[in-house]
Amino acid sequence: MAITIKNEHEIALMRESGRLLALVHEEMRKELKEGMTTKDIDRICETMIRDFGCIPNFLNYQGFPASVCVSINDEVVHGIPSKKRYIENGDIVSLDAGLIYKGYHSDAARTHGVGEISPEAQRIIDVTKQSFFEGIKFAKPGNHLVDIARGIQTYAESNGYSVVRDLTGHGIGTRLHEAPEIPNFVQRRRGAKMQKGMALAIEPMINEGTYDVYWLDNDWTVATVDGKLSAHYENTIAITDEGCEILTMLPEEKEALHSEQKEK
Repeated sequence: MAITIKNEHEIALMRESGRLLALVHEEMRKELKEGMTTKDIDRICETMIRDFGCIPNFLNYQGFPASVCVSINDEVVHGIPSKKRYIENGDIVSLDAGLIYKGYHSDAARTHGVGEISPEAQRIIDVTKQSFFEGIKFAKPGNHLVDIARGIQTYAESNGYSVVRDLTGHGIGTRLHEAPEIPNFVQRRRGAKMQKGMALAIEPMINEGTYDVYWLDNDWTVATVDGKLSAHYENTIAITDEGCEILTMLPEEKEALHSEQKEK
């Protein structure tokens, strides 16, 4: 599949798709609590997406049975919501969801702590999120995808964590998964050269222990082989003239991020 370059109108549609998804994520964050089931989270997600007049793009995608992936503790990605799986105090929960607005996809993931979590759990959440921002410092025309990967990997590994090798980010647009494939670790090939109009889903998946993972018997959920924690952070971005725009963050999130970066 060739890489698609979006025009300004298409980016505008993706920007709105991303804004709506950011609202969905904010609502899931507010509602996430001890004692609820992972199916409860899925219900909140799907209801809100449909209330916006959008389509949950994960639901039935290649057979996935829900609108959000809910992955807990050592689960890396693709946790299937269940009425029998309860959220417990101290869990870290990765929520990965997307939607379709007027034919254009958005995709984002966040990892949250529930109740009182350990300092170690909070640290991997924070480092995973920051690894995304370290990576997108290099998301600009003329750079290659490996530059994003290097930024992510260098930051994660400098903090003592490992970067999952078996799963990657991806292009996005009128399809949920488009070219190019975007590893979060350095490979021998440089990957595509970025140019204005590319839309990418950048999603570090960072493990506390080894980067090795395995698939559960449901053929969807991916977990760490050593049972240690994993965190996930993802945004859909668009390459602009001088850098990139994050499409799946609320304006207040961007403002808070800007203030935080200025303080640093």
